[in-house]
Amino acid sequence: QVKLVESGGGLVQTGDSLRLSCVVSGRTFSTAAVGWFRQAPGKERAFVAAVTWGRAGIRYSDSVKSRFTISVDNARNTVYLQMNGLKPEDAAIYFCVAGRTPASVAASPTHWGQGTQVTVSS
Repeated sequence: QVKLVESGGGLVQTGDSLRLSCVVSGRTFSTAAVGWFRQAPGKERAFVAAVTWGRAGIRYSDSVKSRFTISVDNARNTVYLQMNGLKPEDAAIYFCVAGRTPASVAASPTHWGQGTQVTVSS
């Protein structure tokens, strides 16, 4: 059974940095790629970043490119999202996701975590 558990959310100020973590258990071919989505209040869930466990096919949404970095640690079955230069519009619930490829993760992830809240004060 695939399980994704996020951690690392919290309250920060504009311009601060934060790193989210997600431990993925029960990895299979259906979790060959991992990534992050986010959902701000009153908005739909939106893709943030994705990568394969082999560190290939990295992709980001335009809104976070150059500020956020996705990375993986295979030994710990963990995917990270390093967020720098946070803005109030980055405030959202961040979900760890998984799928077969970075493209499929970006379009329609197969597996979802429960989410972790990120709040950015101005």
